[in-house]
Amino acid sequence: MVFFSGFALCAAFAGTGALQIPLLSSHNQAPLGHPHGSKPVVNSTELQDLISGDRLMIRAKKMYEIAKLGEEEYNHPTRVIGSAGHIGTLSYIYEEILKLGDYYDISNQTFPAVSGNVFESRLVLGDQVAKSAAPMGLTPPTKDNEPVHGDLVLVENEGCQSTDFPDSVAGNIAFIKRGVCPFGTKSENAGRKGAVAAIVYNYEKDSVAGTLGTPSPYHVATFGLSGEEAGPVIEKLEKKKRFDSIAYIDAEVSQINTVNIIAQTTEGDADNCVMLGAHSDSVAEGPGINDDGSGSISLIEVATQLTKFNVSNCVRFAWWAGEEEGLLGSDYYVASLPEEENAKIRLFMDYDMMASPNFAYQIYNATNALNPNGSEQLRDLYIEWYKDQGLNYTFIPFDGRSDYDGFIRNGIPGGGIATGAEGIKTKKEEEMFGGKHGSWFDPCYHQLCDDVGNVNVTAWVVNTRLIAHSVATYANSFKGFPERTKSVASSAYEKDVKYHGSKLFI
Repeated sequence: MVFFSGFALCAAFAGTGALQIPLLSSHNQAPLGHPHGSKPVVNSTELQDLISGDRLMIRAKKMYEIAKLGEEEYNHPTRVIGSAGHIGTLSYIYEEILKLGDYYDISNQTFPAVSGNVFESRLVLGDQVAKSAAPMGLTPPTKDNEPVHGDLVLVENEGCQSTDFPDSVAGNIAFIKRGVCPFGTKSENAGRKGAVAAIVYNYEKDSVAGTLGTPSPYHVATFGLSGEEAGPVIEKLEKKKRFDSIAYIDAEVSQINTVNIIAQTTEGDADNCVMLGAHSDSVAEGPGINDDGSGSISLIEVATQLTKFNVSNCVRFAWWAGEEEGLLGSDYYVASLPEEENAKIRLFMDYDMMASPNFAYQIYNATNALNPNGSEQLRDLYIEWYKDQGLNYTFIPFDGRSDYDGFIRNGIPGGGIATGAEGIKTKKEEEMFGGKHGSWFDPCYHQLCDDVGNVNVTAWVVNTRLIAHSVATYANSFKGFPERTKSVASSAYEKDVKYHGSKLFI
């Protein structure tokens, strides 16, 4: 890690394909709280009382204005990595922490990433435009960024082996069942056999969203397709009937550098760190004010208010880049930790999507049997807090779709809370939390409408106060919390977790 100024943060992107922007602010904030040396030890109730919906919303509006910096390149607000909107987000986070003086040491961890952008796409099956067709993340374009024509060729098994692809796929479009190997493997196998494009269809009626992952010269333009639309096509193909198709993707994939921002208290036991994180980037399709502007802003606000107190244990805040591309930033961070530094992190708390409009108060159902020792104690802290507030809560499983995954896989106790993404709220959950059953927890998940109007302020304040409680509790003491051991996630975790990031199927 290297330390450098907010100006250098912007300058660090020179020559990487990312736009440079000026700093969003440069003034220093007035000293907060008590005079230096006379601050009280952090108190959970007092820290929670400093959280306000007004301050969160002011920051949300600022972040939306920053997302508009992406309009020139993407034609709409976005904070996707590599965009001016994301560089602006990084500058904003850095400047907000810099205002807090010497309470924090700030470090920027630069790492390589791959950025993809789909400008236009269409898939025609027979004489019908496929309504559920969605280009895979990091897909290359069709040849010369123009439509390609070909017959659909049904691939045997799940396309995980090159032998699954018949020779007839050359010059045509591979039709591949979703399955146990990464989408990138399927696309690469199709390309090696000469396919001009590939379609990965679902075995269930739902649509398929995914990413091809690390680019390969053999990747071909690849769509995901719902099982509902794939069904009639498969019936015809199995009867050996010809089914022509037109695929079109105008896209680009490029190598860039991006940045994790880490802020650690200068005081507190540096051998026993409370760590928490949120991701600073959005998807290309929208501004990402709930996903995960809400978590990023909650961390900024808790970090700001924490400066009014002394801490016994160090607190380390992280804003990850490249989460939407497959947990790139958090993976890079954990992989870069020497063993002795890994051991200093007593636990990691993930705060991704704190303010979904149709929310539920969700807790990751961590247990010490399946996860590193201490994960269950963190889960129980969340449970007790919701109970103390007279609020309902529900459990969600670890599925590998957020930044806790790399920590748990590397032996660091982990957990977190969320308010829901594209999952469907049940009737029971409507009775528990209000809202509307049968609808997504976040109807604007990964869409252009994830803007300032897409946050539930009540849920956001509640969860930011819980974040404050989690920080205050462990910044004060780890009494009763298990010591770190060299345990890692169990084989059951490895088996049950089918995703690594919000899109990537393993």
